[in-house]
Amino acid sequence: MAAPLLVLDDVRKVYTRGRVIRRPTFTLQANLSLEEPGIVGVVGPNGAGKTTLFEMMTGSNAPTSGRVLVAGTDIHGVKYRERDRLAIHYHQSYQVRRFRKRVPSALLAPSPTRTPLVHLFDEPQFNLQDGYIGFMLDFFRKLRDEGRLVILCMHPTASWHLDILAEIAGQFLFVAGGGVTRMADFRTLAAEPRFRLYLGPEMTRAADAICHSST
Repeated sequence: MAAPLLVLDDVRKVYTRGRVIRRPTFTLQANLSLEEPGIVGVVGPNGAGKTTLFEMMTGSNAPTSGRVLVAGTDIHGVKYRERDRLAIHYHQSYQVRRFRKRVPSALLAPSPTRTPLVHLFDEPQFNLQDGYIGFMLDFFRKLRDEGRLVILCMHPTASWHLDILAEIAGQFLFVAGGGVTRMADFRTLAAEPRFRLYLGPEMTRAADAICHSST
């Protein structure tokens, strides 16, 4: 039986401050298993630890305790080059237009042995005028269909951001209060009180409208 694509095994990251006495300033904890290929949406307030979570998943930020396993391999226990074969982190500054122009043709063609197993997109800068949203969504689906795990972090500030999440993501991770909560689908996420508080009244109404239109 194949190992889950991504496991956060009692992962805990503690940031501290102080020269003599180190006092914790922020703690993030996660314990979850993403067994199969798919597209996972990640949302949560600013400063909740989403980027820290991504960095731990890709091996660039070691957890204080616990393990991050990609297909059974501890990503923090392998060399740098091997990490890139397991997971890749597309940072916030990596714009959709730039990605579209630079993505190699080899990446657009099936490449099951060369493409990383886990792809993490950290708040990609979608723009309605770019014309590349459809390209990116198709690319996410292509990775999923080739057996990859796509994790998409977004900070929804417009209703169409919610439309993207509802359309593309099969499940969600809500990061808040130092923890990571797994949500089965967009409807479950939209009903979560902490998510609604994070969205605010206008965006909450937009989320409810999406749920209503899908019934």
